[in-house]
Amino acid sequence: MRLGELAQRLGAALHGDAEMEIHGVAGMEHAGPGQLTFLANPKYAPKVKHTKASAILVAEPLDGLPIASLVSANPYHDFARALEFFYQPPRPEPGIHPLAYVDGTAEIGPDASIAPFAYVGPRVKIGARCTLYPHAVIYEGAGIGDDFLAHAHSTVREFCRVGHRVILQNAVVVGGDGFGFAKTKQGTHYKIVQSGIAVIEDDVEIQSLTAIDRATIGETRVERGAKIDNLVQVGHASVIGEDNIICSQVGLAGSSILKKNVLLAGQVGISGHLTINDNAVIYAQSGIGGDVPAGAVMSGSPAFDARVWLRAITAFQKLPEMLRTMRELEKRVAELEMPAEGQEK
Repeated sequence: MRLGELAQRLGAALHGDAEMEIHGVAGMEHAGPGQLTFLANPKYAPKVKHTKASAILVAEPLDGLPIASLVSANPYHDFARALEFFYQPPRPEPGIHPLAYVDGTAEIGPDASIAPFAYVGPRVKIGARCTLYPHAVIYEGAGIGDDFLAHAHSTVREFCRVGHRVILQNAVVVGGDGFGFAKTKQGTHYKIVQSGIAVIEDDVEIQSLTAIDRATIGETRVERGAKIDNLVQVGHASVIGEDNIICSQVGLAGSSILKKNVLLAGQVGISGHLTINDNAVIYAQSGIGGDVPAGAVMSGSPAFDARVWLRAITAFQKLPEMLRTMRELEKRVAELEMPAEGQEK
């Protein structure tokens, strides 16, 4: 693809040779001649002069460098769009393979692709253009929208609901039983039937080995546009808000409520029965034990304001030295308070 055509399709301003051929995209350090790269974070600007890419997506024109530039309001987003021009994941041909099992009462929309050993249970409804890879399992009564993609070993449990354009990566479980047990007078644990469901709204992607538990009663819900990383646990009756980003190894106890645009970095733990409000950011390995106000940025375990946490963690490393200083001062004060020889106290 010529660089001028690429700029036009992206809506970016071209500074350079419009006839230059671009055959792929790559990161700045790995790009070579004929490839497009990007600069999204200004702190990496010094690396531009070392890249071998032929062109770069940037927010502002580059002066004095022999590289063509496409000026974009959002270089990272446009880089993602450009990548799609050069690579599309393979999609199986439409059809239901003879080795797949689709119950006679299930309703499958047009242009479905259902691979060998996939299972679709009774009274399932799936919209148009679904793709089920081998060993994807859809339990009885589940309802799923258009353009659904379920990779191998992913599961949608009984009666759960999934919207349009939802992607389940390998081994995702939507609607597994919530962790609910009642203690008996004998001290044993009696399983509570998990009668609720899990609801996944439109444009959600859930990545590998993540579990979205069904509710004991009512529902667990992942709202429109949320993106959930690998190895995440969403407890029963929780709500993941619109456009949330939930990073790897996060754990949400039951009845956690996350509002819009919340970001949870890796290994955050949520104690449950609390609300994290709009636009909150929780740094990695933080422990949340109470409600979080809108727009808060928090760190630590237990978590508190990230700016205070940064000062505290800096001081924490100096505690041994501070302790030695304190003990020396205490010793000196004690010596000053001792009476001189022969002097009464």
